[in-house]
Amino acid sequence: MHLPLSAAAHRLSAASEPQGGIAGWAAGLVETFGGPGAGAAIALENVFPPLPSEVILPLTGFAASQGVLSIASALFWTTLGSVVGAVVLYGVGAVFGRERMHAWWAKLPLVKASDLVRTEAWFARHGTKAVLLGRMVPVLRSLISVPAGVERMPLPVFVALTATGSLVWNTVLVMAGYWLGDQWDVVGSYVGVVSKAVLALAVVALAGYVTMRVRSRRRGKP
Repeated sequence: MHLPLSAAAHRLSAASEPQGGIAGWAAGLVETFGGPGAGAAIALENVFPPLPSEVILPLTGFAASQGVLSIASALFWTTLGSVVGAVVLYGVGAVFGRERMHAWWAKLPLVKASDLVRTEAWFARHGTKAVLLGRMVPVLRSLISVPAGVERMPLPVFVALTATGSLVWNTVLVMAGYWLGDQWDVVGSYVGVVSKAVLALAVVALAGYVTMRVRSRRRGKP
């Protein structure tokens, strides 16, 4: 049985308070605006990756378990928020454009124009899979929208892939929060490990790339 809205909001605030600023901010949005508040939080999370979806989504699921909003509303609005945030970053990539990207790339040390050309060719071949699966990978789920905009992936295709991938990701985390109840914050611990692993792999890959470039230049190899 669901609690009355006021009682549910009170429990949600009490559960969120120990989590600090982001959880309290997200709880306030959900308590005040329900589904649209959760959608707004996720839209901002997409534009600003440091805002963790692994906190916002399970918290929204917990709110649903307390009767603040329904599961259907939670999934609809968070998926809509994901699409809106992704389209904003897609627009940034589209406005920045391919020519500006090449001009900016040419100014970077240790890189060549051919590297960017190869990256563009890879995205042309695998862009749909990258956008779809990237929506389910922490950190990458936000960043993947920019190259999609730069490469001018057809917007309807981008929106469809983003909505599908986001719905899967959102459903997993929202339902986890719903089932875990007061222990919804456990989800963030596990997803946070994945996020750190992704960042660590990116740093290692970047370090390896830079090392190879430096060695190549010292040896005079192309």
